[in-house]
Amino acid sequence: MIPGFEAKKLLAASEPLTVGHVPAGMEPFLLAELARAGQPIAYVMSDGQHMADVEQILGFLAPEIPVLTLPAWDCLPYDRVSPSSDTSARRLAALSGLIAYHHKPHAAIVLVTVNAMLQKVAPQDIIESLAFSARSGNQLRMDDIAGRLERNGFDRVATVREVGEYAVRGGILDVFVPGTEEPVRLDFFGDTLESIRSFDPASQRTTGQVRSLDLNPMSEVTLTPDTISRFRKNYLSAFGAATRDDALYVAVSEGRRYAGMEHWLPLFYEKLETVFDYLKGFRLVTDHTVREAAEERSKLVFDYYDARLNSGQPAKSQMSQGTPYKPVTPGQLYLDASTFGKALDAFSAIRISPFNEHEGEARRVVSIDARQGPRWARSATESADSERVNVFDSVVKHIADKRASGGKVLITAWTEGSLDRLLQVLAEHGLARVKTIEAFKDLGGLAKGEAAAAVLSLEAGFEAGDLVIIGEQDILGDRMVRRSKRRKRAADFISEVAGLDEGSIVVHAEHGIGRFVGLKTIEAAGAPHACLELRYADDAKLFLPVENIDLLSRYGGEGTEAQLDKLGGGAWQMRKAKLKKRLLDMASALIRVAAERLTRHAPVLSAPDGLYDEFAARFPYDETEDQMNAIEAVRDDLAAGRPMDRLVCGDVGFGKTEVALRAAFVAAMNGAQVAVVVPTTLLARQHFKTFSERFRGLPIRVQQASRLVGAKELALTKKEVAEGKTDIVVGTHALLGAGIKFANLGLLVIDEEQHFGVKHKERLKDLKSDVHVLTLSATPIPRTLQLAMTGVRELSLITTPPVDRMAVRTFISPFDSLVIRETLMREHYRGGQSFYVCPRLTDLAEIHAFLQSDVPELKVAVAHGQMPAGELEDIMNAFYEGRYDVLLSTTIVESGLDVPTANTLIVHRADMFGLAQLYQLRGRVGRSKVRAFSLFTLPVNKVLTTTAERRLKVLQSLDTLGAGFQLASHDLDIRGAGNLLGEEQSGHIKEVGFELYQQMLEEAVAEVKGVDEIQDTGWSPQISVGTPVMIPDDYVPDLHLRMALYRRLGEITEIKEIDGFGAEMIDRFGPMPIEVQHLLKIVYIKSLCRIANVEKLDAGPKGVVVQFRNKEFPNPANLVGYIAKQGTMAKIRPDHSVFLTRDLPTPEKRLQGAAVVMTQLAELAK
Repeated sequence: MIPGFEAKKLLAASEPLTVGHVPAGMEPFLLAELARAGQPIAYVMSDGQHMADVEQILGFLAPEIPVLTLPAWDCLPYDRVSPSSDTSARRLAALSGLIAYHHKPHAAIVLVTVNAMLQKVAPQDIIESLAFSARSGNQLRMDDIAGRLERNGFDRVATVREVGEYAVRGGILDVFVPGTEEPVRLDFFGDTLESIRSFDPASQRTTGQVRSLDLNPMSEVTLTPDTISRFRKNYLSAFGAATRDDALYVAVSEGRRYAGMEHWLPLFYEKLETVFDYLKGFRLVTDHTVREAAEERSKLVFDYYDARLNSGQPAKSQMSQGTPYKPVTPGQLYLDASTFGKALDAFSAIRISPFNEHEGEARRVVSIDARQGPRWARSATESADSERVNVFDSVVKHIADKRASGGKVLITAWTEGSLDRLLQVLAEHGLARVKTIEAFKDLGGLAKGEAAAAVLSLEAGFEAGDLVIIGEQDILGDRMVRRSKRRKRAADFISEVAGLDEGSIVVHAEHGIGRFVGLKTIEAAGAPHACLELRYADDAKLFLPVENIDLLSRYGGEGTEAQLDKLGGGAWQMRKAKLKKRLLDMASALIRVAAERLTRHAPVLSAPDGLYDEFAARFPYDETEDQMNAIEAVRDDLAAGRPMDRLVCGDVGFGKTEVALRAAFVAAMNGAQVAVVVPTTLLARQHFKTFSERFRGLPIRVQQASRLVGAKELALTKKEVAEGKTDIVVGTHALLGAGIKFANLGLLVIDEEQHFGVKHKERLKDLKSDVHVLTLSATPIPRTLQLAMTGVRELSLITTPPVDRMAVRTFISPFDSLVIRETLMREHYRGGQSFYVCPRLTDLAEIHAFLQSDVPELKVAVAHGQMPAGELEDIMNAFYEGRYDVLLSTTIVESGLDVPTANTLIVHRADMFGLAQLYQLRGRVGRSKVRAFSLFTLPVNKVLTTTAERRLKVLQSLDTLGAGFQLASHDLDIRGAGNLLGEEQSGHIKEVGFELYQQMLEEAVAEVKGVDEIQDTGWSPQISVGTPVMIPDDYVPDLHLRMALYRRLGEITEIKEIDGFGAEMIDRFGPMPIEVQHLLKIVYIKSLCRIANVEKLDAGPKGVVVQFRNKEFPNPANLVGYIAKQGTMAKIRPDHSVFLTRDLPTPEKRLQGAAVVMTQLAELAK
């Protein structure tokens, strides 16, 4: 297939060879050919960035050959953190795979990085002994497996969501084994493994059966009595007696895992092996810079080693006193570059080079006939004259020429979505007969004059013989794509944190504000019943049955205190009634505003499709689904002829700006003016750059108006805006000043709206009686969010991260001067900048002194909110332009600045921040293609509060992006909601607590709108049947999880949902005990009671008593008929309750009877 390349010959050669002239992206093609020729291949790459891409291309070229990947640890040499569980898991899966290969050879390809080759690994027999497999029906003790998981580095948790976690509940063990798509659930009966099922971590429901389970360890260090004693012996002989504060030694001696203990790997085993030992019998292929890369890496390892040794000396200041760190020597854990070079020669490695290499004495060169494909995309530096040639036309012509001369043409793109769009645009330019193929072998089956298209992670195209491959980037310029991983539902984590904790303040809809003490089981009607114990003023207690948990709402965020109400006092009901009246007034005012908007007219704006598609194709990313929906919604709004008022909520960096760009394009192409208003001059400058870039070569004039523009220019811009010469103007709120008149303003875009005050917004309202308005924000202020939530404004959410955003790696570690120096220096060496954030002004000086003494190489800028505004802006500008390396500041950086070069964030005393703050801060980094790091430091010897700890845990697990909106709503209570219409609102919220306020507001808006099916949620039916109702603690041992389940049950209304919940319980926790079955039955009866307006239902041995709420029934005529039909079996009592005579001797019968009666009543109520 590839001219000048004979795989058999190359493999037969016994000395090192170089294959020259291999264009980038063609290496996998050569690897596939070599592997097919019958020898297993190991490809050593100098950096791990492209590993996933090579793997994807190999899957396309040779799906029949298994590919193993062996990455290096993704932490620094001699770090305090362990490699991430994902990386460890991939490494161990690869090592186990290599061992299996030696037992049974077959064609294979292993991808490995230089760093991974240089690192020594545990011996083969150890790794082999750790692996373990089980099939259903085997005799196994569950405790053995749990012990084995613990030793192999799995974490025990309450709910399994991540790789490397396991959970034990009764006879069920859940575990997420590395290298698998889904976690599995092992079901034991006694000592027999009955079944193995896979389940979905988001919903926790079973998805299928699995035949057998193969368990690879999670960590290269296993803690058995054997390894522990060897570690203690070696540690003492290497470093002398351990001191008391040596946490590593203490932890390992007790058999606990310790963060970062992998860096002492050599002390756990007799001897370590190298990856070369694992690769016996493989043919090594390397890229052209591996030796240089190995040199660099070795130097780095020695540098880190020296730094650790030096930091071990008695410390200068109290600040840098971290826990001691005694590094093992580099030779014990790493190969050096010369040994690596010799080993490569011993394996007579084949080197692949993109250059035209010359043959010399020492090396043979085989050149192949291939070349880089043409590149049509223009770089930004080329002049504007070349703009006139249409890229797509030239591509189509090129493809036609190649096809005519008998070439096999393959058009590739990174993802399905971008391939579709690319082919669509090419088809509009006249490219026909393109067939999408799944595997490379289908390329041979093309008819003459056909071209093929496929999804391939290829950087750039190339041509070899009659094979012509065109990459997406050759046409569209650099695109930024990473594989999207399976997303975790952020909502799960957040609801886990938002659960009720003992001691938190809650609001009971009927009795007011109290404190939640805990779950209690009490005897009710002769049967145990789980209740929530609430304490009110004067130590009065209230027990609330778990099935009525929906009457409770949280009062506020963590640590909020409030005056408790008196039980049975009238004050609470009065407060509620007064608030309801005020809310109704507020709601009617809101609705009036919205109604006026609907009756007005705005110009209809729509764009010609072809032009719009080309403008869209300039966007260097794949739109995510949410983003597309938001863009479509905005286009529909613009074309509807009514003024648009839409809030687009998306996380930092989730492509809200693109939505604005496209809206601006549509408006400007229709000759309307666009004003983009941003809160700070820096953002104005940034947006101006973005807009000018994207509108280059279009007949649209973009200007900016802010303090950064000279006075003369500003005057000119004002004049042009007034005359209508400028199409798009970007500026700060100066644009809203009285001095600016627009010729015909069509669209107003407000970015980061949480920074504008009420006055500005009023001025905007005057501007916008018939202007389209688009508001963008990551964490909208509660007021805006509420307007959207209550249905006054339109809302679009963008919650999926763009493809190229790598999640920020979050580390949490005690304050350690070396780790901090490391983190800052690493960022400095890769040419970036860092943020260092402190919770209080008073910490700034101390940290500044620490940075000057420990990291004197870096230039530090200090910024905080008490500086004069001008000075602050100058400092921020200087940092933005790269004149400082570190910005040391209070939390003022959390809003809005996009510094693409800043990719490291260190937060001092992370336990002092709220969740939303930490999230916003973390969103400031990781906005470019580089992996970003955030380090949250904690005080060295202080115990955290449980809530602080849980907060940090959540942040660590919210690696997936896109939780901003949930956090914003979860945090309305931490920040207090702003005012919807005037100043009084925050007072109201204090009166009834946050969740209830939200609810009452929505109800008020619905009432004013005149929606019929208003659900008055301030009540919950009470049901007493005398059956045990609870989730027993031996069924769900974890209290937090049990509360979360109760809360979820409280929110369920549909019968389908109840069945689903029951199925999930059986699935997650095993067969349901009778109490839980009763609980579900009661929730079911409760939902029927709601329909029939029944507020109390009592069932006893002689029958059922039903009391209606406010003595009303939705359909009285039917009820009268029903009672008449029952004859003597039904009586109406003086208090208007209905008594139905039934014979119900046992609790089960009573449940059944109550359900039957309620089903009938619910039918009648319709």
